[in-house]
Amino acid sequence: MTSNLSGKKVVIIGGTAGIGLATAIAAAEQGAQVWAAGRSEANLEKARAASNGKFELRQADTHDAEALEAIFREVGKIDHLVSAAVGGERTLKPFLEQTEEQFKAAYDKLWGYAKVVRTGAPYLADDGAITLVSGSPARKIKPGQSPLSCVGASVENLVRCLAVEMAPVRVNVVSPGTIDTAMFDWMGDEKADKLSAMTSSHLIPRAGSSEEVAEGLLFVMNNKFVTGTTVDVDGGRILS
Repeated sequence: MTSNLSGKKVVIIGGTAGIGLATAIAAAEQGAQVWAAGRSEANLEKARAASNGKFELRQADTHDAEALEAIFREVGKIDHLVSAAVGGERTLKPFLEQTEEQFKAAYDKLWGYAKVVRTGAPYLADDGAITLVSGSPARKIKPGQSPLSCVGASVENLVRCLAVEMAPVRVNVVSPGTIDTAMFDWMGDEKADKLSAMTSSHLIPRAGSSEEVAEGLLFVMNNKFVTGTTVDVDGGRILS
């Protein structure tokens, strides 16, 4: 597909690691002017090495309206606003074993996305686009995943609401499956084997890569006839 990103201004919140960083790199390779922001100084340092000076890096949290505003003012008119930030802590155990505070904390992702959209909307070009990231647990649920599922479903429905309310601005969401990112580094030396076991029943029986999910984000960014849509990049997880 022909790229529509050449010369476009792209801001990616949560763009210093994982899927967000892969999207920043891919967008820059397609000729976009990219600003990638993240809250972790350690991730910023790694992103600087990965960027090779091809895009700008800034420090910001999805919940820090002032930091977000500073980036948006610097950029000026934004063609593509992306948020791929986790934004909250998820307690992955059965709902009745979680405290109310633990369950609420997962929704920090939704509130963070809402702040990114509210703060960034005045800077969007008339034909601009917003792209968010959810996750396959929104529609394929396993025990202990209620925070992931409920928040992901909320993000996907928010996107549909925004697409209706903000047209002609396009709003879409990409839903990854099990992706080999730093999220699973806690598994240590067993990471590869555990990811293989987790994905053995998927239609494509392996974990995906951040770069493969980034291709999904670039698709909805490039395709000017797509809005209010959830694009699954999950190896067939929700069908398995």
